[in-house]
Amino acid sequence: MSEIDASPQLVLASASPRRRELLLAAGYEFEVHPANLDEDDFPPQSLPSDVALGLARRKAEAMSERFPDRVVLAADTVVAFGDHILGKPHDAADARNMLRLLAGTTHVVITGVAVIHTLANFDKAAKVLSAVHMRPLTDGEVNAYVATNEWVGKAGGYGIQHKDPFVRKIGGDFSNIVGLPMKLATRLLLEAGIRGKPKT
Repeated sequence: MSEIDASPQLVLASASPRRRELLLAAGYEFEVHPANLDEDDFPPQSLPSDVALGLARRKAEAMSERFPDRVVLAADTVVAFGDHILGKPHDAADARNMLRLLAGTTHVVITGVAVIHTLANFDKAAKVLSAVHMRPLTDGEVNAYVATNEWVGKAGGYGIQHKDPFVRKIGGDFSNIVGLPMKLATRLLLEAGIRGKPKT
């Protein structure tokens, strides 16, 4: 077995601090090299699950071209209100509109995960869906949250890990809602030869 096969290096193709934190907590060692793609560049009328999976794969492919000898992990999270895709807000007004839309409803959080190791001919991707029920919000609550800027870079305009994420109930994987479904990511990474090191 070659040295590359025995100990492939992991690249996280994401600038998300939440994904970094989840991987670090699971004991993974990795480098961060974000794939700076246009996340709004997908065909109109695309299904949310197809967008999440497609963007994750495109990010992984982009970094795999740069690091063919390493295992590349990429993910993309979208919030779906019916078939309507809510990505990362473009500005504060966009964040307000998203929160007002989601308030008092149940929506779906979808994360696509792709793992590619070009030299080993390993290429797998899958998606995870979780349901989130958000409590009703007043305009004052929406404005106060938006003023914190905690919506920046978060699909749907909120982060469930925050002190008051407005969430009453979830169904499914909590880490998926944060931005990286760890059960799926762990399985794909293990299949690619990457194992986390439990912290003592």
